[in-house]
Amino acid sequence: MGVEIERKFLVDKQAWEMLEKPAGERYRQGYLLTDPAKTIRVRQTPEKGFLTIKGISVGAKRAEFEYEIPFDEAGELLDSFASDCISKVRYKMAVGNHLWEIDEFLEENAGLLIAEIELNEEAELFQLPVWAAEEVTGEAKYYNSNLAVHPFINWE
Repeated sequence: MGVEIERKFLVDKQAWEMLEKPAGERYRQGYLLTDPAKTIRVRQTPEKGFLTIKGISVGAKRAEFEYEIPFDEAGELLDSFASDCISKVRYKMAVGNHLWEIDEFLEENAGLLIAEIELNEEAELFQLPVWAAEEVTGEAKYYNSNLAVHPFINWE
């Protein structure tokens, strides 16, 4: 079984804005199923398409199966079958021995910045970047699938 071990952090906007950043890539993703126990997501990056199935999160760990699919078919699935979609710009930055992915959300989720780090084991040590703020691992309101249904713009 595929397993994802991922920790999430809010990003300090002021610290982030002061950084020299790599070019980001625009992602479009939508959900075919958003059940608390499982999600099925379609994603389009600038050049590829992906179908991803994720299980329920237990701490920082969950089952994950991801498959590359043709770019055009990913677009068709998003247009025809995904009822809830989000857009974001993803930046990838190496910090220490790990790759961080920082998502700057767009449209109805504009203003939200979330950083993710994938680990090989839950207790793995890693360097926390200066722009990483509060940890939100396991907080469902920050799941992308939740942001598609309950966008940041509507939060109080």
